[in-house]
Amino acid sequence: MTPTEIPLQGEELMTIREMCDAFQVTPRTLRFYEAKELLHPIRQGSRRLFTRRDRARLKLILRGKRFGFSLEDIRQTLDLYDREGSNLQQLLRTYDIACARLGTMEAQRDELTEAIGDLKHELDQMAARIASIRKAAE
Repeated sequence: MTPTEIPLQGEELMTIREMCDAFQVTPRTLRFYEAKELLHPIRQGSRRLFTRRDRARLKLILRGKRFGFSLEDIRQTLDLYDREGSNLQQLLRTYDIACARLGTMEAQRDELTEAIGDLKHELDQMAARIASIRKAAE
């Protein structure tokens, strides 16, 4: 057995089904994150057992994806985790990524707000034209 196959004594392990239910993800999603080496479940034959660390990592992965972080950004921040330290490097990297993402999201919002305004204006013009054509047809 490799070290990742030996469960920590007293640690509550979760099956893939339990993880799916707890985090509302599919087995395919968990296998994908495992293939990308973001999660490291214990393997017992074809079974995957997820540790508390895996659950914490999945929570951070899903939060990062919700905010639009790339998998590489998420990997970098997860890899900076220090069990013994203050996690300052992880926090600094996450802060930098989050600031950049916020700037991107705000720019997208501004573009979307402008596009919505333009579309509303076009719809108003079309509605007026439709009304004009209908009135002329009466």
